[in-house]
Amino acid sequence: MSGSADLPGSAGRVGVTGSPGSRGLSGAGRSSGLGGRTGVAAVAGWAGLLVVVAVVGAVLHARGVLRIDHLPPLHGHARVPPVGLWAAVVVGALVVGFLPRVSARWRFGVLLGAAYGCAVVWAVALAVGAGGVAGVAGPLARPEEYLAVLPAVGGDPLGWLSGFVVDLPGYPTHVRGHPPLPVLVVWVLAVVGLPGGGWAGCLVVAVGCSSVVAVGVVVRELAGEAVARRVVAVAVVTPAAVWVATSMDALFAGVAAWAVALVVLGRRRGVAGWVAVSAGGVAAGVLPFLSYGLVPFLLVVVAAGWVAGVGRWRAVVAVAGVAGVVGVFAVAGFWWPAGVAATGVEWAADPGAARPYWYFVVANVAVLGLVAGPGAVAGLAELFRRVGAAGGDGAAGPVGRWRGAGVVRVVRVVGVVREVVAGWVAGRPVAVVVAAVLVAVAALDVAGVTRGEVERIWLPYAVWVGVAAGWAPGRRWWWAQVGWALLVQGVVVSPW
Repeated sequence: MSGSADLPGSAGRVGVTGSPGSRGLSGAGRSSGLGGRTGVAAVAGWAGLLVVVAVVGAVLHARGVLRIDHLPPLHGHARVPPVGLWAAVVVGALVVGFLPRVSARWRFGVLLGAAYGCAVVWAVALAVGAGGVAGVAGPLARPEEYLAVLPAVGGDPLGWLSGFVVDLPGYPTHVRGHPPLPVLVVWVLAVVGLPGGGWAGCLVVAVGCSSVVAVGVVVRELAGEAVARRVVAVAVVTPAAVWVATSMDALFAGVAAWAVALVVLGRRRGVAGWVAVSAGGVAAGVLPFLSYGLVPFLLVVVAAGWVAGVGRWRAVVAVAGVAGVVGVFAVAGFWWPAGVAATGVEWAADPGAARPYWYFVVANVAVLGLVAGPGAVAGLAELFRRVGAAGGDGAAGPVGRWRGAGVVRVVRVVGVVREVVAGWVAGRPVAVVVAAVLVAVAALDVAGVTRGEVERIWLPYAVWVGVAAGWAPGRRWWWAQVGWALLVQGVVVSPW
């Protein structure tokens, strides 16, 4: 029973050894009437919340409380949909019509390659359709972004890095709000002969869209190939693509996704497993140097490694990789805690800090659904409905064996709890990872440092919330993902 709760169509690991087009793929799209109603109810609740926060945000903006946000809870402006989006309409329709058909037949590696290509085309079509080539290159060339700091870096990146904290007040907005690694990334591009917003945009889109592949790798390892095939196909048309082209946070999302994937691959035997978990540790260590908002994401990496069954010593190697990254930056002249403190001072003086806390604590939740899309919202409801239904009687057996008194009773209770938790997790690995994402989002939200602009900040997290779209019953939710992305890109002018 516990083995079926986490998987679309109760496929278990059928897709690893059985036909990739069998129950796991097709069954994921089917659901009982209860499951369909659960998804619709969840989307209705989210839509209602979005309307409420939009109305309240409009009132706050009109009263001058949200002066820097013209379309709260988003950071942007409203517009009439541009006619250029017709190409994105065609791309979205082709992807939804094409990928589900081939996902059951093609080899998994070929499917991942096709999904990656489709994700790139989908993101670029949305950006170019709304803003031409500038839709990809323009956002990163703005004076508030990282490219503006390259003259200060010059030919001495280590000198710039060692003085980063001291010089922080003189840097543009996004540089002041982040660690130094994003600047160094675009500096490397310039050094190798790929300068400017166009090349930076290409890198961001390329890395950001690779998260689709990383997600497929993780789901295949945790839930089987049949499940992964459906999840990969629906992940391509995520509305998050609106900000993948082009926000630097899309690059963060790609790196974060591969940190999870590499750590999970560390479960494999032999040298390959050791190499993967080592690389995963390094990738995880890089995250806090890309964005301070990625610190909670480390919980997702830990949860994924745990449910994947990564061994104790390999976990130690991963932690060593994280520590190694911290050490390298410290030796190079940047001490991460000092950067956090300096950014905190700058953030407190920024107009964004004056945004009302309680409004954005609620609004940020609605925006997460906006970025992940209605299919992900419906899928979350269906995924956790199945988990709850299967878990209700799963714990009855172990708990019934509890008896004894005093210390013996306590010891047995601990053992039973461990047994129950281990059994629950074993059948629901993907649900555990998604739950870890939601906990990380909640921690970041409640901390109050994400007051607005979360449509880009949530990207690394929305990638994994979007995994739940694979549990949404019926292909209608795939069309909903496409339609929602087109609507958002059409009516919202975003800096990214």
